[in-house]
Amino acid sequence: MLQSLRDKMQGWPAIIVLGVAVFAMSFFGIEGYFNSHIETFVAKVGKREVGQQQYQDTINRIRQQQRAQMGDQFDASLFDKPEFKQQVLDELVSQQLLLQANEDLGMRVSDQALRDAIASQPAFQIDGKFDGNMYRAQLAGAGMTPQMYQDNLRTSLEGSLLQDAVTGSTIVTPADIDRYLGIKLQRRDIRYFVLPRPAPEDSQVTDAQVQDYYKAHQADFMNPEQVSLKYIEVNGADLKADTQPTDEELKKRYQQELSRFGMPEEREVSHILINVPKNATPAQQKAALEKADKIAAEAAPANFTKLAQQNSDDLGSKLQGGDLGWLQKGVTNPAFDAAMFALQKGQISKPVLSDEGYHIIYLRDIRSGQTKPFEEVRGQLLKEATTGERDRVYNETAGKMTDLTSQNPGSLEPAAQALNLQIKETPLISREGGQGIAANPKVVAASFSNDVLAAGNNSALINLDKTDSVVVRVNKHVPASAKSVAEVHDAIVQKILDERIAETASKKAEVLVQRLSKGEDIVALAKAEHADLQSVNQVQRVQPGVPPPVLTQAFKTPHPVADGKPQYANVALDHGTYAVLAVDKVEAGDLSKMTADDRQQLYRQMVQAYGGVETQGFVDMLKAKTKIEIAKDRM
Repeated sequence: MLQSLRDKMQGWPAIIVLGVAVFAMSFFGIEGYFNSHIETFVAKVGKREVGQQQYQDTINRIRQQQRAQMGDQFDASLFDKPEFKQQVLDELVSQQLLLQANEDLGMRVSDQALRDAIASQPAFQIDGKFDGNMYRAQLAGAGMTPQMYQDNLRTSLEGSLLQDAVTGSTIVTPADIDRYLGIKLQRRDIRYFVLPRPAPEDSQVTDAQVQDYYKAHQADFMNPEQVSLKYIEVNGADLKADTQPTDEELKKRYQQELSRFGMPEEREVSHILINVPKNATPAQQKAALEKADKIAAEAAPANFTKLAQQNSDDLGSKLQGGDLGWLQKGVTNPAFDAAMFALQKGQISKPVLSDEGYHIIYLRDIRSGQTKPFEEVRGQLLKEATTGERDRVYNETAGKMTDLTSQNPGSLEPAAQALNLQIKETPLISREGGQGIAANPKVVAASFSNDVLAAGNNSALINLDKTDSVVVRVNKHVPASAKSVAEVHDAIVQKILDERIAETASKKAEVLVQRLSKGEDIVALAKAEHADLQSVNQVQRVQPGVPPPVLTQAFKTPHPVADGKPQYANVALDHGTYAVLAVDKVEAGDLSKMTADDRQQLYRQMVQAYGGVETQGFVDMLKAKTKIEIAKDRM
C-alpha cells in the first residue's frame, strides 16, 4: 500500500499536488502570518479607539485628584470596582462620540478662541495681564513647548464645543425659575417622634436557623481568594549612568540646542478685530473689509486704543484697547504672525484676514531675544544628560527583562541571573490589593489574570512609573473558601435578631400611622409610646437638628388635605428604629427674598443643568447609531 502511494506521488501528479499546497500556503498561511494583528483597545467607538494607555491615564489622573482632595479619607479600593471602571470608560466613549460629532459638523476651536483661553490662564499672567515670559517659563517647567501646550489645550477645548453649543441654545424662562424656586424654597411644619428600639418578637435563634441563614447568604461569609507573588523590578532611580559627559560634550549639546536657552524676540501688539461670520456671503465679506479699511485709514498710535474699544469684535481685548501683550512667533495664526513680524515699531497694518475676520495690527514695541551663557545652564545640561543616560540604561534593561521573562515564561530565574536582579516576594494579597507593588491596580489585575494565575506564566512588563517596571508571577495561590459556621455563628445570630427587630419596628410604625390617619391624636400617641414629640416649623430642605431620613420623607409626603388634616408617614432610621412623621403645613417659597444676582446665578446653573441633560440625550442618540465594542478583559 505504501509503495503504491510512493509510486503515484512521482511525476506530474506529485507536481500538481505540491503546487496546490504551495499556492495555499502562499495565499492563506503566509498572508495570515504577516497580517496578524492583536487588538489593544479598551473600547472601539465607530472608527475611533479608546486605548489602554488613555484609559489607564484617565484613571490615574482621577486617582491623583481624589487623593489630593480627600487626604486620609481617600479610598483606593474604589478604583478596583468594576462599576467605577465602567463609569470611567463610559465617559471616554462619550468623549469620542462628541469629538466625532465635532468633525462631522465641522466644529473646531478657532485660533482666536485658543489665544483667549491661553491669555485667560492666571498662571500665565502678571498683575492680571498675559505675560509671554511667564507663559514660556511655566511651560518650560512642565517640560512642554508652546506648540505642545496649544495642541493639548485645543484638544481639551474641542471636547466641550458641542456641549457649549447645546447649552448656548438652552432656553430657561423666568417661569421655569419661579417654579424651581417655589419648590426649592418650600417650607414645612412637621412633628415627629422616634419609637424606642423594640425587642424582637422571638429572641431565640436555633442552630438550624443559623445554618439556614448561612446557606442562604453564603457569599457574605467567604475568605477572599489570595495570591502571593514573586517579582523582579527595574527602577531607574537605582541605576547608574555608565559614563559622565565631559564639558566638551555638554558645550556641543549647548550649541545644538541653543534655541532652548534663548529668549525669542517678542512683539507688544494691539489689534482691532472686525468679525466675518462663518459661511459669510460675498456681501458680508465686502462689508467687513470696507469697515476694516475705514478703521485702518483712521488708525494712529494716538487713537488706536479708543478705536479698538469702539469697534473691535474681540471681546477678550476690547476693553483693554485691543492689547494682546507680548507675543512671540507661533502663538498666533500664520497670517497674523506674518503681518506682525513684518511691521516696524509704531506701525499699523492694513487689514489682515484670518479665520476670525479682519485684524488691524498695531506694533507697539519690540523686545530682542537674549541667550543664557553656557556657565549658567551647565548644571541643567549635566542633569539632563545624566538623566538621559540613566533613562537609556533603564530602557535597555527593561527591554532585556521583557525578552528574558517572555522567553522563559515559567520562571524569573534566567532574567534575574542575567540582569543581576533580586527576586522579591510579597505577602498574600486579595483582589483588593495590598502594600508595596501590590498597591498598584495594574499589578493586582495582572496577578489575577488567566495568563498569570491559571496558566502559571510570568506577567508582561508592568509599568509602575515612568522609569520603574516589574514582572510578576504567582508564588502561592489560596482559592476563595467559605468560612465555617463556627467562625461566623455569633455574627449570624446578631443579623437574624437585627432583622427581627427591624421587622417588629416596621410593623409597629405602620400600625401607628394607620391609627393617626383614622383620627387619633399624635400627642397622645407619642405619650403612650413613651416617645418625645418634636415640633419643627418652617423646616427647609437643609435643616440642622432634624434626622436626614425624617427630613427627606417630610418633603416626599403629600401636602395636607384641604381641611388642614396632617399627612402621616413612617420613616426607617438606623439600627432598626423607626420614626412616625406628621406634615402639618406646606408653604411655597418666598420668591421676593431672591436677589437679582441670585436669580441670575440660578439661571446660569439651570442652563448648565438642562444643557447637560440635552447633551447626554444627544450622546445617547449617537451611541444608538454607532457601533461600540467594549473589551472588558482589558479594563
